[in-house]
Amino acid sequence: MKNPFEYGGVVGGSAFCNRKKELSDLVRAMENSEKLFLYSERRLGKTSLIHYALSKLPRDHYASAYVDLWATDGEVSFVTATAKAITESMGRSAEQLLDTAKRLFTHLVPSVTVDSEGKPKVTFGVSSERARDPEIEEVLMAPAKIAAHGKKKVAVVFDEVQRILEYEDDRVERRLRSIIQKQAAVSYIFLGSRKHLIQQMFLDKSRPLYRSAGHYPLGPIQTADWLPFIAEKFRAAGKQIGQDTITAVCQLTEGHPFYTQHLCHVLWEQCDAGGEVTPAMINMGVKLLLDRETYAYTALWESLPLSQRRLLSSLASSPKGVKPFSAEFLQQHRLGPASTAQRAAQGLLHRDLIDRDNGSFLISDRFFRIWIQQSQN
Repeated sequence: MKNPFEYGGVVGGSAFCNRKKELSDLVRAMENSEKLFLYSERRLGKTSLIHYALSKLPRDHYASAYVDLWATDGEVSFVTATAKAITESMGRSAEQLLDTAKRLFTHLVPSVTVDSEGKPKVTFGVSSERARDPEIEEVLMAPAKIAAHGKKKVAVVFDEVQRILEYEDDRVERRLRSIIQKQAAVSYIFLGSRKHLIQQMFLDKSRPLYRSAGHYPLGPIQTADWLPFIAEKFRAAGKQIGQDTITAVCQLTEGHPFYTQHLCHVLWEQCDAGGEVTPAMINMGVKLLLDRETYAYTALWESLPLSQRRLLSSLASSPKGVKPFSAEFLQQHRLGPASTAQRAAQGLLHRDLIDRDNGSFLISDRFFRIWIQQSQN
């Protein structure tokens, strides 16, 4: 029997745990053509959630485009990535793709190729190294054209939207703001995984996208929701795992979907049919996971300056919600003056090793946190 616990990619169907309220909220937002900003820390399942939500929209009444901005580095790649996603949302055959591309984008040069699986793929070229106003405006106006001519509602998702902050200027942000706010029949969902950058984009008054979309923070999954999900997966394979054991797993992973599914994947492999997961097996599972990651964690640790290592050690050994710049915390952990700890925190934020959490910080990688606890404290 295939291991039912999936991690590290987009999951759906029976591998998707709960998120019923979030799913309902997102579908309703797209039905109402809202602009929404969905953000969380990394690997919390935003992409899986949005794909699941998009799948709930009836194809006869909706067109949806998913734009992954992770690989973009400026205005030109933003334009071509967006044009590609919009085009591929409107058809599957090579003829449909080429017809849609030529109809919607007169300032871009489309070409259709066939991948190794025989599926047609469309790509776009631009006439210069830098996109011009007609090109970006044409791409951003396309969803409204589809809605008007096709008599459909349109949902556009921009994933990893914080990449826009790394472009050489704010032209893309400004054009986004000026164009999408006029599109009444198009929903825009912005996904981001570096909360401090995303909040800068949407909460900083000096940024073009300030208050341009509603906010929807995504948190971990509660233990009460993990309990039936995990128990049923084991039960279906003739294996058992008690509620106390599931609770212990969730305490270790803090309910984070990636780390919870990853640890359960290992426990499922360890447990024989007819057997039961024990607390000792959790310890063995964690040890196995940490053994696999020790080289990478050690290399990462040794690459950090002393001030950042000290702050990470302090956070790993402290309860959630500590005030890391308080005089008591600084003195207890010998972190030096607050300015030194603040610079260390900024460096760790920049490297995505910690994330802001209600006035405190959390170590993003739950297994890295355990590794620090066991090897550095």
